[in-house]
Amino acid sequence: MDSFPIIDMEKINSEERAAIMDKIKDACENWGFFELVNHGISHELLDKVEKNTKEHYSKSMEQRFKELVASKTALEEVQTEISDLDWESTFFLKHLPESNMAEIPDLDEDYRAAMKEFVVELEKLAEFLLDLLCENLGLEKGYLKKAFYGSRGPTFGTKVSNYPPCPKPDLVKGLRAHTDAGGLILLFQDDRVSGLQLLKDGEWIDVPPMRHSIVINLGDQLEVITNGKYKSVMHRVLTQTDGTRMSIASFYNPGSDAVIYPAPTLVEQEAEQQNQVYPKFVFEDYMKLYAGLKFQAKEPRFEAMKTVGSTVTPPPIATA
Repeated sequence: MDSFPIIDMEKINSEERAAIMDKIKDACENWGFFELVNHGISHELLDKVEKNTKEHYSKSMEQRFKELVASKTALEEVQTEISDLDWESTFFLKHLPESNMAEIPDLDEDYRAAMKEFVVELEKLAEFLLDLLCENLGLEKGYLKKAFYGSRGPTFGTKVSNYPPCPKPDLVKGLRAHTDAGGLILLFQDDRVSGLQLLKDGEWIDVPPMRHSIVINLGDQLEVITNGKYKSVMHRVLTQTDGTRMSIASFYNPGSDAVIYPAPTLVEQEAEQQNQVYPKFVFEDYMKLYAGLKFQAKEPRFEAMKTVGSTVTPPPIATA
């Protein structure tokens, strides 16, 4: 099997652009995941975000997690795999269309400042990558950003997670297998403690921890817009007996009222190769369905949205 795609973005605007674009194309078509180095976000900022995240966990979240787990299950007595529990400590930050950063009670000012700066850089990177995807797909520049836009712009938020040591890693997942509902996901993960895996050709493949990298994966909405040319991919987090794994996953998603549907030019291109056309629907409706079915296969969700979305009339997407 080919090795997990790691893409160096340093020379994307040089004579090596075509080769880099080919690597991105192959990763999108065959993996649904890839890892970026030299992506433009400074190592100093990444180090600051990591330091603050780990300090915040030990100060504000670790004891809370231990108490929560103790109240839910007597783990020492468990003999079979637990299917309804994720071994993770999380909180959520909203950035667009409105930020909730000021409302999170136990973030100190250094952490807030670092996250605000980080999020600005991630948003720029997400929109830059969406245009690279447009170029590879033969779509007009700006098409995917406009497709996500809705009436108030995209939805952008971050899930900050820590995966503490687990005494029974064979029986409890850090995060159960799922595809991501949204658009483009940008992950800054721990470089020392592993655990993230993706499903490819029936095998679970490790996503390698690398210092200062950003892992990219494609969500369900990009599968719909590309009419299946790009696929969202099942992934999971394994627990470990040693070390706490940090995960900062930022989701660049469509606006809640954005109408999602396959790009017409891609439907025409694919028509000779396949009969399936993905549904059109309002993103918020998909999220309501996803909330109850996250850890199940995506295909029944798409089928269900064909009924829900049959009355939706998508507006034209103007990129000029």
